[in-house]
Amino acid sequence: MNSVTATAEISTLLDRYLIGLDEEKLDDAWARALFSDDARVEFPMARHEGVEGLADWHRQALDAFARTQHLNSPAVVDLSGDGRAVLRANLVSTHVHHPDTPGDPLFVSGTLVHGAARRTERGWRLTELSFRLVWSTGTPPRPKGGDR
Repeated sequence: MNSVTATAEISTLLDRYLIGLDEEKLDDAWARALFSDDARVEFPMARHEGVEGLADWHRQALDAFARTQHLNSPAVVDLSGDGRAVLRANLVSTHVHHPDTPGDPLFVSGTLVHGAARRTERGWRLTELSFRLVWSTGTPPRPKGGDR
């Protein structure tokens, strides 16, 4: 596999992840198509380790909102040559609160996305995604628990 193809496949994993969040197609098949079994996803307020339960964890977090829209820059992907890669992208996330939520109707944030991927027998899979908040506006979600 050449580096252009690998880079495109890895970048597409991030795109499919974000589209899945917005389309609410979050099930175990979605998680396994994107992530390795030992994947870690980390947000400023919580993290999850392992593909087991990852879709449910995302669904619970997104229940705080009526809908979302995630707009990302193209991912910059660096291949290491040993079946591993790192990626970075910028992300603007718009979260629309449920009508009965007090405060601003929107919570919008700009984040830096860092990730890693590994070539597996099922193709490239994300092994790590982390989101570092750069800025936000509006009413943030209410905390719902802790790490897992």
